[in-house]
Amino acid sequence: MAKVKLTLNNETRTIDVEPCETLLDVLRDKLGMKSPKCGCDRGDCGACAVLIDGKSVRSCLIFAIECEGQHITTLEGISGDQLSILQEAFIEFNSFQCGYCAPGVIISATELLKSNPHPNLEEIKEALSGNLCRCTGYQPIFDAILKASKETKK
Repeated sequence: MAKVKLTLNNETRTIDVEPCETLLDVLRDKLGMKSPKCGCDRGDCGACAVLIDGKSVRSCLIFAIECEGQHITTLEGISGDQLSILQEAFIEFNSFQCGYCAPGVIISATELLKSNPHPNLEEIKEALSGNLCRCTGYQPIFDAILKASKETKK
């Protein structure tokens, strides 16, 4: 076991981890975060995406021990007590059916809008290329991100 100190959703946490435990497993099983999902366990689907120091990463591909001193944000930490403009747009456009991919897609879109507040459709498609959704056909997701980008200041 090793102690890892990290910041999760703006709260400093210290957790005991095995060297082989993934960040996804630690987030879900030890820290109670339910938004990152295990979809493929290979980094292909994006369901486990979280932000580490502002960058979207696949938490199933990172060992928790590697996160010492890092700032990790899950969907639970994106907006605090209120929905973000992006989350409201996803609701407005009914961007999810089953919702399994939703946290990872919102994480990827959040990173995109932070670095490029007003992306075009091609830039959105590129930013979400690592996120699989089997229900929506993607258009409602793209529409929601475009709307949120119009309301984003910067």
